[in-house]
Amino acid sequence: MAKAVTGAVVGIFDDPQTLLKAGKAARERGFKNLDAYMPYFVHGINEALGLKRSWVPWATLLAGVTGGSLGFLFQAWTSAVDWPLNVGGKPFVSWPAFIPITFETTVLFAGVTTLLALFAACRLPQRNPKILDSRVTDDHFALVVPITGTGAEEERFLKDAGALDVKKV
Repeated sequence: MAKAVTGAVVGIFDDPQTLLKAGKAARERGFKNLDAYMPYFVHGINEALGLKRSWVPWATLLAGVTGGSLGFLFQAWTSAVDWPLNVGGKPFVSWPAFIPITFETTVLFAGVTTLLALFAACRLPQRNPKILDSRVTDDHFALVVPITGTGAEEERFLKDAGALDVKKV
């Protein structure tokens, strides 16, 4: 996610390919902290805008490994240390029997952590979110270019890139 900016120019596009071309051209032109809003994900937009990869998958991986390890260690401790029972001559730490619970704790920890990390990465919830354009949630795409001076250069660029509508926010 791009850094928060104080003023920007928003260009509204009706085609994802036009948005991709405009984003790539904006990046090549030297505009920084670009962002895009879309009704669905457009493949290649991160590369076109120069956005770095998210840290959320790493948090999910770490939580999954932690959850699986804790699930397995808890089962091993309860069956071998806390309450050892000899059931049919099986070993106290019978790992094949622990696989389903280990899998479930992995999924539980990873899923909950992914949700929390996504909320943190998107800075949610927000009290008064700024609505750029109501059409963006339906079938239009928005490219946000932060203002560096008066904003005239950014507006001209977005109009030349094929934006249907250009607004200052």
